[in-house]
Amino acid sequence: MTLGSTHPNDVMVRNRAHGAALAPEPAPVIDTLHGRPVADPYRWLEAAESPRTLRWLEERSSEYEREAATWPLRERLATLIRSLVETDLWSPPVHRAGTAFATVRPAGTEHPRLVALTDDGTVRTLYDPAAEDPSGRTTLDAWEPGPDGSLVAVQTSSGGVERGGLRVLRTDTGEQVGPPVRGVRYSHVAWVPEGVSSFYYVRRDGERGVRGVWLRRIADGTERLVHACTAPDTVPGVRVLGDRWLLVTESHGTGHRTDLWLADLDRTAPERPVLRPVQVGVEAETEARLGADGLLYLRTTLGAPWRRICVVSPGEPGVEHWREVVPEENGATLDAFAPCAEGPGATPALLVCRTRLGISEAAVHDARTGRRLRAVELPGEGMVSDPVTGPDGSVYLGYADVATQQRVLRLPPDGRGTRPWPSDTGGIASSPPVRRTVLWCRSEDGTRVPVTVFTAVDGAGPDLRPSGPGPTILHAYGGFGRPRRFGFSATVLAWLLVGGRYAVAHVRGGGDSGREWHLAGARRNKPRAVQDLVAAADALVASGACTRRQLCLSGGSAGGLLVLAAATARPDLCEAVIASAPLADMVRFERMGLGRMWTREFGTVADPEDFAALLSYSPYHRALEEAVHAPGRRLPGVLLTGFHGDTRTDAAHPRKMCAALLAAAGEEGRPPVLLRYERDVGHGPRAVSRAVGLAADAHAFAAHRTGLSAR
Repeated sequence: MTLGSTHPNDVMVRNRAHGAALAPEPAPVIDTLHGRPVADPYRWLEAAESPRTLRWLEERSSEYEREAATWPLRERLATLIRSLVETDLWSPPVHRAGTAFATVRPAGTEHPRLVALTDDGTVRTLYDPAAEDPSGRTTLDAWEPGPDGSLVAVQTSSGGVERGGLRVLRTDTGEQVGPPVRGVRYSHVAWVPEGVSSFYYVRRDGERGVRGVWLRRIADGTERLVHACTAPDTVPGVRVLGDRWLLVTESHGTGHRTDLWLADLDRTAPERPVLRPVQVGVEAETEARLGADGLLYLRTTLGAPWRRICVVSPGEPGVEHWREVVPEENGATLDAFAPCAEGPGATPALLVCRTRLGISEAAVHDARTGRRLRAVELPGEGMVSDPVTGPDGSVYLGYADVATQQRVLRLPPDGRGTRPWPSDTGGIASSPPVRRTVLWCRSEDGTRVPVTVFTAVDGAGPDLRPSGPGPTILHAYGGFGRPRRFGFSATVLAWLLVGGRYAVAHVRGGGDSGREWHLAGARRNKPRAVQDLVAAADALVASGACTRRQLCLSGGSAGGLLVLAAATARPDLCEAVIASAPLADMVRFERMGLGRMWTREFGTVADPEDFAALLSYSPYHRALEEAVHAPGRRLPGVLLTGFHGDTRTDAAHPRKMCAALLAAAGEEGRPPVLLRYERDVGHGPRAVSRAVGLAADAHAFAAHRTGLSAR
């Protein structure tokens, strides 16, 4: 793609509400990068609080509300989604000294709360964000109980910024102990084993000093740096394993590489740990856990694109001493594991969870030999998440599928199958029958790409799916090596129940087919992920699942980038696009949100070859070209969502993308370009009512554009 010397004033935004043209900033904004002029006429929209941006947002909000009021299924979908999430939602428990700590979001409430369950069945609330902030703007981001259960560290943030405070609470009274830590973002907390006087935590963004691992004394808030990050833009982590071993990690680019160090706290002072390398400078992603046998188990991509498990003595943890215990399995990503016990003798074992095209499989393996002892029967075709080892060798894990809200299951050592936890939650409730099929397509370079398609089975309810082609949402993510796993989504289930189809393209860049699949769609290869999505859309139409006018692309964050890139490259591809909190301006993504942390995934504008690849698919720049060279050409209807508090994918991305698409759409009567913009929320968790409203609006838009009319 060549932008040439487009002048910013060649591009105008059509204000549909008033029929007036909104000119871009008068001063030309043209950057020259690697000898190429790159226009950026909507740079002014990066200023989130400027009067001009605020006026522009008010106009977009008015346009959005007028359009949304015409969508027939808006209220019905909201009611249906709300009914599907009306259930108690538990997290797997963490046990400390006879007390189980977990979160629960009771049916009808807005946020999860932290609770403690004692052996006698008593449930006590330790922290409830709704009680502290009735407005619903505060979220519980992370928590970690101390080694004896008397204290718990909780992290909260407000307004969606995901950067807030960390404080320590007494579990018996809820009273705060010591001064809080300000400005933390999803920090790991690792308690020093000796008593409960101090803990380790991480600073991830460098705003309050050196990024790395810090030791903090609770009583007076004094701190000491124990490990500084060794490279720019890495993410530190810290754990204490087995009340003895301090594990420090650095992630270099999400899903690309992990460095790990281990220190023996029995031999060194907590403030001066002697960190020995476990894996440093190796292009592999690795996670470590300690088994009941005292050995360190590592899930790694080192020498295994589909991941394997190795074991090593923590006394000599270097990679040269690793021994493979569970090999990789082609076709299934080993995405989680937990040490456990098996049989009457409590033999050391490992619960191993793999994902095959979005569906989890679980099995228990002998921890010494790696031999598969038995398969774990799951309630259906779904997703296993967050396996946690209990004090008796049991494993607690989350289970959900497309039609089943998450439940916590306990896998005891006796081998008799899983049981619900807490016991009074009952088993897995009956769910509407959903059919899953896999369609294969060929991308532009000949690579075969799988597409999973879900439909509600005839007879599932009064809203039967249409025979023949029908309205279809095609979703993609394709970033950071993350495999798409099919857990519960009230939004997806509601769409299926009112008669739609839902498809997922397992494009390159994700982790659906191992590490090599990820790298084949990362950095300069990112255009392949876009090509994979285009091929998936074409295949759905060719198979008869839908027509072009019945197809809506959908993606969020990195997935929002993909769907916008596909739609701007092929405007005839589909009828509608939903892009939630998307990346869009790939020339300036490093300057917004957490973009500087993602250069290993997308590349950097500083490199001329990376820059050429970024510019070739950048949705914002494609839309600008369309506005100049083919204004008014038919584009799909587009719904963008932006969140003012988003500190990951800055909301400037959807703002600028909306302006560019409005300019490209041209005159009245073209498919709408809409921006649904929210304040006081961000990229992560939000109150249930706001999540329901967002989901219902997005899918009501898709239904309206694709002609879905439930019977």
